[in-house]
Amino acid sequence: MVFEKKYDNGLRLVVKEMQGLMSVTMGILVGTGACVETDAEDGISHFIEHMQFKGTKKRNAFEVSDAFDRIGAQVNAFTSKDLTCYYSKCTADHTADCFEILSDLFLHSTFPEEEMEREKGVVCEEISMNEDTPEDLCLDLLAHAFYGKNNYGRNILGSIQNVKGFTVSDMLKYKKARYCPENIVISFAGAIDKSTAQALVESYFGDLEKGAFEKRPIVLENTKKSLVKTKPIEQMHIGIAYPSVARGSDLENAVNVVNGVLGGSMSSRLFQEVREKRGLAYSVYSYASPYSECGTQIIYAGVNPAQKQQAYDAICAVVSDLKKNGITQEEFLRSREQMKSGLFFSNENSNSQMLLYGKYMLNFNKVFDFEERLATINKLTWEDTLKAIEVMFNEKEKAVSLVGNTKDAIVL
Repeated sequence: MVFEKKYDNGLRLVVKEMQGLMSVTMGILVGTGACVETDAEDGISHFIEHMQFKGTKKRNAFEVSDAFDRIGAQVNAFTSKDLTCYYSKCTADHTADCFEILSDLFLHSTFPEEEMEREKGVVCEEISMNEDTPEDLCLDLLAHAFYGKNNYGRNILGSIQNVKGFTVSDMLKYKKARYCPENIVISFAGAIDKSTAQALVESYFGDLEKGAFEKRPIVLENTKKSLVKTKPIEQMHIGIAYPSVARGSDLENAVNVVNGVLGGSMSSRLFQEVREKRGLAYSVYSYASPYSECGTQIIYAGVNPAQKQQAYDAICAVVSDLKKNGITQEEFLRSREQMKSGLFFSNENSNSQMLLYGKYMLNFNKVFDFEERLATINKLTWEDTLKAIEVMFNEKEKAVSLVGNTKDAIVL
């Protein structure tokens, strides 16, 4: 059973009641992230996410964490290119207490100066950790190579220089422009009914005034290129990005089926050819990355530096064969079943459901329909995948990233 409510101030509520559970997952989703930041704001969405936990008008940083721990609740948050989410999971009997604490840190954070200076050090260490994680670095570099320096090409963490320079005024200004009720969805999933959810939301968010929401359009750059980052490490990390379809496209499900065949599982072509048959990589995979305005098809591999060109050529050969011959009926059916099982598995997890229904409401302003999605997947045909392949692998529009102990780019 799913319930939705849209308030006069623009705030949206979605509730997925799940019978048989003894817990509730709750989330506050804001439609903002790295993709809408300016150069001066680069990294501010993520830094605000950290600072929201560092004290409110009635709790200091320790008391925020301790309040969740006292009721046995889990709490966390994350920032992506186009989303910031604060969420918690608790036993059903502590739902009211948990939502009060989550609402407090979201609505009443005070950004204490002392805490801010400490947290700058924490986030700078996170940036350094990312620099020491070559797989993540490779994919960040790939986004930059494909999208350019702005919008979806931005690094979520920002730069150390930017983080060190953020002020309370900067954060409040950004929150005023982006943390507006019309850009917020509150999502519940689990052992909760619509009346309880409504009462909680209206109790803590009922007085939230409609703000001067600053809608920031995404301007896409045509900057596809090859980028190399030299690091004294043992492996070579290769990223390849092709243009694909946007979120909500008629071809999105077909793209996901093709991706499953390409590199979405251990039986995929990339895994079997590059790893199992040729032994060129331990980790090799692909995934579709759709956004509201555009999308990319990503391929990643970690390889021996001496075999980077060989590995790249092997990946390209797999893609070339896929473009030329499509996928088989057997591959189509297998990948479609994987999509269906993923849908069913997520339906049994309150964390997944909170995020699924919350994001869908935020992106499409309507309730996710499980039966409709299942029917759409079942209606997919092998011919649909041929249409998807036609738009997924444009060689003239691809970008490549390389991270490792080299200054030489791959021969494309």
